[in-house]
Amino acid sequence: MADQRTERIAEVAKDRELQVGVAESLTCGLLATTIGAAPEAESWFAGGVVAYRTEVKETVLGMTPGVDTCSAQCAEEIARGVRGLLDVDVAVSTTGVGGPDPQDGHAPGTVYLGWVTADAAGHRYLEFDGSPKEMLDQTVDAAVALLEELVEG
Repeated sequence: MADQRTERIAEVAKDRELQVGVAESLTCGLLATTIGAAPEAESWFAGGVVAYRTEVKETVLGMTPGVDTCSAQCAEEIARGVRGLLDVDVAVSTTGVGGPDPQDGHAPGTVYLGWVTADAAGHRYLEFDGSPKEMLDQTVDAAVALLEELVEG
């Protein structure tokens, strides 16, 4: 499913002359790898930032110090940060708890996707089950689906 979606993202981004970027915490580069494998990604995918540590989210992506790293606010702030850093039209971010154990009071499978465009920003809250790998795969699939919606906007 991600292959069809990334092909559609590539087609629409090229047609609309959009630049796309990602900020990843939870998915540790899996989202960028998935998007970067799409057709002609070099022409529309600016890149991504993997910001696993809180300090990186704060210093590189501009997340407000003290923000819960598994939250809607974090997801939106790091998406906004990567949009500015990479000078892109559309940015998507991933953050959450991949498990297998809870983290900072959040259950495994708690996921937030953030997004920012020139006109709007927002987030999606998701809950996934399964092994850590299954949760990461589900998060990437959801982020790709969100990105497809945004570029088609």
